[in-house]
Amino acid sequence: MPIDPELVKILACPADRGDVVLTPDGTGLKCLTCRRVYPIREDIPVMLVEEAIVEPDAPAKG
Repeated sequence: MPIDPELVKILACPADRGDVVLTPDGTGLKCLTCRRVYPIREDIPVMLVEEAIVEPDAPAKG
């Protein structure tokens, strides 16, 4: 069962209180501010800073 969009709307990054969005593959929630990605395990978001992975900056397009 996928994460309820209403739940995603009320969740916030525990590190900086930034908004989170579902990753394209649906396996995590990404903070739009600090780029931390929190895993989703068994349909439950694991919103612990220690469990997050920080995504690198996107490469510049040129």
